[in-house]
Amino acid sequence: MFILGNFIIALATVMDYILVLYMWIVIARAVLSWVNPDPYNAIVRIIYNLTEPVLYQIRNRLPVTFGGIDLSPIVIFLVIIFLQKFVVTSLYVLGRSIV
Repeated sequence: MFILGNFIIALATVMDYILVLYMWIVIARAVLSWVNPDPYNAIVRIIYNLTEPVLYQIRNRLPVTFGGIDLSPIVIFLVIIFLQKFVVTSLYVLGRSIV
């Protein structure tokens, strides 16, 4: 049974790392929105391709632009923090209880 517990703990750790990495990608996207980057740069295109589907869904569902300022990255941060505190922590606790 300890193998299942270790698997759940490993899954929680990987999920936590992915969420932190995505948060940094969203921060990079917000910083890029303040400057005028080259849209043909490979790094800029990767960042836009990773963040635009999520940002687009939030912009369509919530009115998150106030006075020309896009607040959808803040919504993403709140969702990531919720996922880290609820899902990842729950997986850790579940894995520890099985081990």
